[in-house]
Amino acid sequence: MSRHRKLFQCGHKGYGQICHRCLQEDVIDDQKRAEKQSWRNSFSFDSIDLQHLPAHVILKARNIIDGLQNCRDYREFRGKRLRHDRSVISIPITRNYRMLCLDLDGLLQPQQVISHGEYNICKPGS
Repeated sequence: MSRHRKLFQCGHKGYGQICHRCLQEDVIDDQKRAEKQSWRNSFSFDSIDLQHLPAHVILKARNIIDGLQNCRDYREFRGKRLRHDRSVISIPITRNYRMLCLDLDGLLQPQQVISHGEYNICKPGS
């Protein structure tokens, strides 16, 4: 008994009743779609808007926010108080992004993440 490869409707050749190549691609597409949806849903848990930032900056910002909420000192993240407004603290996230936090009686409240260019042009917190 000789088995012959057949041509499926999708254009692939193989044996059996279904095209396993297309089936595998569908599974991978479903996984990617679920990961994207999970990523989009994760923004609803952020205390500040991070959607406009690159993914690596978002992950670092979330790490810093978690650390601040767990009462870690802002200086552990190389944060510094601004000279013109001592209640505003700037924490570098990457070389190009800074997180601005407001000191409210010892509790740090993250306000926004801005690019280093925006940070240098305007006086943050004013």
